[in-house]
Amino acid sequence: MNSVRLRLLVLALIPLIVLMPLLMLIGMARWTADYDEVLIANVESDLRIAEQYLARIMAGTGDDLRGAAGAADFARVLTAGPEAQRQYFARKRTELELDFLTYLPMAEARQMARKWPVIASALQGTADTQIDIFEAEDLAALPGALAVRARIPLIETEAAVPTDRRVEDRGMVVHSASPVRLAGQDGVLVGGILLNRNLQFIDTINALVYLNAVTGGDRQGTATLFLDDVRVSTNVRLFEDVRALGTRVSAAVRGAVLDDGQTWLDRAFVVNDWYISGYHPITDSFGNRVGMLYVGFLEEPFAAAKRDAYLWMITAFAGVLLLSAPVFLWLAKGIFAPLERMTQTMNRVRQGNLSARIGNVGSRDEIGQVASHLDSLLGMVQERDQRLRAWADQLNQRVDQRTAELREANAKLEETFRQLVMSEKLASIGEITAGVAHEINNPVAVIQGNVDVMRECLPPESAAAVKTELDLIDQQVTRIDAIVGKLLQFARPGDYASYDRTVDLGPVVGDCLVLVEHEISKRQIAVTQDLPPTPPVRIDPGEMQQVVINLIVNAVQAMGQTGALSLTLGACARDEADGVCLTVRDSGPGIAPDRLDSVFDPFFTTKQAEGTGLGLSISQTLIQRAGGIITARNHPSGGAEFTVWLPVAA
Repeated sequence: MNSVRLRLLVLALIPLIVLMPLLMLIGMARWTADYDEVLIANVESDLRIAEQYLARIMAGTGDDLRGAAGAADFARVLTAGPEAQRQYFARKRTELELDFLTYLPMAEARQMARKWPVIASALQGTADTQIDIFEAEDLAALPGALAVRARIPLIETEAAVPTDRRVEDRGMVVHSASPVRLAGQDGVLVGGILLNRNLQFIDTINALVYLNAVTGGDRQGTATLFLDDVRVSTNVRLFEDVRALGTRVSAAVRGAVLDDGQTWLDRAFVVNDWYISGYHPITDSFGNRVGMLYVGFLEEPFAAAKRDAYLWMITAFAGVLLLSAPVFLWLAKGIFAPLERMTQTMNRVRQGNLSARIGNVGSRDEIGQVASHLDSLLGMVQERDQRLRAWADQLNQRVDQRTAELREANAKLEETFRQLVMSEKLASIGEITAGVAHEINNPVAVIQGNVDVMRECLPPESAAAVKTELDLIDQQVTRIDAIVGKLLQFARPGDYASYDRTVDLGPVVGDCLVLVEHEISKRQIAVTQDLPPTPPVRIDPGEMQQVVINLIVNAVQAMGQTGALSLTLGACARDEADGVCLTVRDSGPGIAPDRLDSVFDPFFTTKQAEGTGLGLSISQTLIQRAGGIITARNHPSGGAEFTVWLPVAA
């Protein structure tokens, strides 16, 4: 957010962007809660109407039965024959809109009273009407094929409690009984209405409840009678013209209404859609919860109305926001223009134009004062820049002078270093030469002289007998001369160096072992060599001999009287460049970890009374001059290990 215009726009609109949505969210949440409460109150009212209608059916059935029990024609028909009674009960059943109507004499009534509380109440002289559940055999004993009408196949329903039942063959009955008190004809008049598949009953409830088109229009309002959790009478549609008889209520509703005895007033999944629903438990004459009365209407139309309201409010907010931004920008132009001029001036100054100024912005407010102060500061910056440039010129002159002095001092240091290299080399040569003169030259001269005397003094036949031994002595003397020659080659490498200075390191390392044989032979040191042919490298042979001899002598002296020396040569790459590695490893005590980083420093030595401390430093310089690198480390199995890497000659 680098633009001042954008930042001011955000600062100005942030109350509208943050507070307005927050207020809208609070308002919509409150409106949604009130809206849902209205829907729940509506379905609760509808459920009360349905309960009242069911209570009125039960009360009407009881009143009709009491009236029939006290009618004069009923008293007369009890004294008539069986056919007259059958015709009377059939006519009366149709007249009272009952599904069954029967008269129980006192003996039979006492027997049935053990099974049905309503009959027991009638025997005590009180008419009673209840909801009762008739088993299939009870319905089969009644006239009118009620068992067939009550039988409903169960349909697998989403979210219902799992069950192994496949059919509901019980019947939910409005069961009514009225006492009969006639001379010699005491008994009980029993009648009832089967509610299974009683579509007139459920459609009447639906018509009474959903009189308006808001909740009941276009089949949005529904009513259902449940036996246990099975729909036995409903106008809920499974398909367009198929009622959802045999479908079951969801497990959540069943648990709350049938198991806990609560009235459900909330949204619920009904067959294949969500409804704002009301469920009321139905109890039988035994006080058991045996079913539910349901009313509800589709949730989707009201959810769509809420979504439309939300969309309208969001659209209105977006429109207000879009209109507010241009208006604010137009009103804030007086602030943006001076700030943009300041930004442009600062960009010109950043590009090096220190004479750039903002000038008069046409305003005397805080922004105008800031512009004036900024111009003053830019003037001061320009003046100080000029002073700094003058001081920089003087400083550059002094730096050039000091740099020349440093170059001169560096040249002297390099010359001194070269002299130190030569001194170390001469010291090494002097030490080796002294050893050769003492250990080799004098004995060799004696041996050679005695051999010549022997050849002169011995008779021919005796000389022939020892000729092999004398020749062997001559060969060894020749070998000693070769060692002395290699020593001279090391002492004066310029006299023996090749012009292209490209060498194979294998023979050079082998020659070095010959030169230091006298150091190794004085100790019990086992030497292991692995010197396969390798690509040639570009280095002066004498300088390479000096490096190798220095490493071998240091290793031998570090091991003392016994140990093992390993020389390994092989091709290896470093930083994607081909090269050759020489590894010199000893079995000595190694290098102290705190001194490992200092072994190549000039004058660093662990042999205070014997060395100058320049051997490894000079070796490093020689290898680096040839484009290589020398490193040191302590081997994990013990001892020190030095590695010399040189690039392959192009």
